[in-house]
Amino acid sequence: MRELSLNVMDIAQNSISAGASLITVTVEEDLGGDTLSISISDNGRGMTPEQVEHVTDPFFTTRTTRSVGLGVPLFKMEAEMTGGSFGIQSELGVGTTTWAVFKPSSVDMIPLGDINDTISMLVLCNPDLDFVFQRKLVTHQGEQREFALKTTELREALGGDVPLNAPDVTLWIKEYLTENTAELSGIQPEG
Repeated sequence: MRELSLNVMDIAQNSISAGASLITVTVEEDLGGDTLSISISDNGRGMTPEQVEHVTDPFFTTRTTRSVGLGVPLFKMEAEMTGGSFGIQSELGVGTTTWAVFKPSSVDMIPLGDINDTISMLVLCNPDLDFVFQRKLVTHQGEQREFALKTTELREALGGDVPLNAPDVTLWIKEYLTENTAELSGIQPEG
């Protein structure tokens, strides 16, 4: 994959296929520590220890629609190519957490891509599921900044009458993510 946000989309799709009702995506960049950490966790059906052991094998998949699963193996490979690390923890009936740590200064680092668009699309295409998106930044000076989008809070504010994939809500989500990402990075949003 050419962008890490596409890996996030693929792994989130695995969570949806596993029956998750809540998916949490966390992206944390530590500028001074030269790390970009991404984690995707869910409350889906989880995996057996044997499945976890084989999940990074591209010829192993729990999907019945195809015989190859590349999302997790590529995520692992992309992290390790930068000198980073990868991990996965899963428990049957509880859910799965997949994480990777990347070294952005590595020549092998691929771009994060449009993670905001990925999150927007996940919400738009799955309006009945709950998502938590957390974006964190640790500056070179050690200052910590963060924001979160929680669809449970958004659903509560809308009063249950307006679906999360309504055009006005979709636009609001995109604007919220864009503005908060700009503020997180210290960039003044246009407007």
